[in-house]
Amino acid sequence: MSTRRRIAVVMAGGSGERFWPLSRVQRPKQLLRLADPAKSLIEQTVERLSPLIEAGDVLIATAPHLVQPSQGVLPNLEPAQFLAEPHKKNTAGCLVWVAAQLLAQDPNARAHTSMAVLAADHRITPDEGFRATIEAALDVAESTGGIVTIGIRPDRPETGYGYIEAESSKPAIGTAQVPIRPVRQFREKPDRPTAESFLAQGGFLWNSGTFFWTLDTFLRELERVAPELYTAIGDLAELLKKGDHQAAADRFAQLPSISIDYALMEKAEMVFVAEAAFEWDDVGSWDALDRSLAPDGDNNVTQGDTLAIEASHNIIVSDRAETTVCLLGVDNLVVVVTDDAVLVAPKDRSQEVKKIVERLKAEAKSKY
Repeated sequence: MSTRRRIAVVMAGGSGERFWPLSRVQRPKQLLRLADPAKSLIEQTVERLSPLIEAGDVLIATAPHLVQPSQGVLPNLEPAQFLAEPHKKNTAGCLVWVAAQLLAQDPNARAHTSMAVLAADHRITPDEGFRATIEAALDVAESTGGIVTIGIRPDRPETGYGYIEAESSKPAIGTAQVPIRPVRQFREKPDRPTAESFLAQGGFLWNSGTFFWTLDTFLRELERVAPELYTAIGDLAELLKKGDHQAAADRFAQLPSISIDYALMEKAEMVFVAEAAFEWDDVGSWDALDRSLAPDGDNNVTQGDTLAIEASHNIIVSDRAETTVCLLGVDNLVVVVTDDAVLVAPKDRSQEVKKIVERLKAEAKSKY
């Protein structure tokens, strides 16, 4: 067992626009019950960390307007555990802000802190396999001074995920349950033929967007490959330590908006991939509910007050207490009803729901 302080950073600033109209600015995807009828995705994320990560060592990195809604579903966490980034600067900016906060609170944090960086909105099962994977990844990050990410063994030629090619010629480290190998290369989201070739070749894993490092490694690697971000962490930590939050926000605003994948992962010197000992889904659009919630006898997935007659393979959601959503003689649709909006779309176009949000923005219909 590690004697270091192990913290979990749950990135929870996303908007989840593909889950419109249920997902809104004040209630994005991570606050919705999309993988469990009783719990939001972020509740599940925090709960499955216990007992591996102490409750007081879980940090929620989110946007200012989401602090209060997030606290509402995570009442057992202290207000100080919610870190609001003053501006939206993608995942690299998010982690720069977290690192600066850690150093502002504890100048010696670099020497004894390890970080598990997790998404707030993934479906994962079983919890035991998840914790075994995290523990193995942290152990390797601490013992090697490298960076570890989690890869998911693919079960279909998915074009919506990035891939990681593992160095299969070298023996695995980690554990028997969680083999960990060096990363040969990261691959962007492929087209269908390329995804099929990845599946046929083997050795390719889906990129889960989950990272593990010691704070020292994170800072050292940023200094080497992204000095602008490294310098910003030091500046921000000093300003936060002085309590000058406006100056810190102004300094943070100067940062580029870039993902941690581009800023660090694809350039880091020693990167490993742990093969997940759990099933995973990033719950990216409405059709993911087919994989996360139990269907009825006609393969309809439903939430709320619904009725389906001679209708199959639909996703039907009623978020309006006094409204029954009824389908008759239709198949393969997504139908979502809220207090102020209705979505009807072919299930195989659920990835395109974001187009509706973009059109609503363009037409200044911000109330939706």
